[in-house]
Amino acid sequence: MAQADSYLHGSDIHPIDIVETIAAHREWEFDRLADDQIAMSVEGQWRSYAVTLAWSPAEEMLRLICTFDMDPPADKMGSLYQVLNMANDQVWDGAFTFWPSQRLMVWRYGLVLAGDSLASPEQIDHMIRTAVEQAERLYPAFQLAVWGDSTPEAAMDIAIGEAYGRA
Repeated sequence: MAQADSYLHGSDIHPIDIVETIAAHREWEFDRLADDQIAMSVEGQWRSYAVTLAWSPAEEMLRLICTFDMDPPADKMGSLYQVLNMANDQVWDGAFTFWPSQRLMVWRYGLVLAGDSLASPEQIDHMIRTAVEQAERLYPAFQLAVWGDSTPEAAMDIAIGEAYGRA
């Protein structure tokens, strides 16, 4: 990405142009949906993730949404919401949620760029990388809580590699 860095550090580069350059450099499939929005597919270890970034000049925010399908049985929704709350306690930026009508797990994050601030390629790359890393890290917990016989607590312990019990 070093060659692209000189181009991307200009003072009037649109944030979605930066995202497009990063996606092309990483060889991710992407589609520029509009001047202010881009969607891409990022392969993880567990699955593919749909990542969308949108720029809102009115809110001065670059918003990232990373999604993957999840269709939990109705009787497991309580477990899913419990593990979601526990997962959100483990992260510093962004948050997980579940969109029931679309049957999607969602990681959301907004980068505020108020006062004509500019997003750097490193910031945007970090946003995307963090979204996929968090989804990968906690995907097993969501699966175990919904499809396994694990309690939300046990699912989180297994997913984040914490030992059971305390010394």
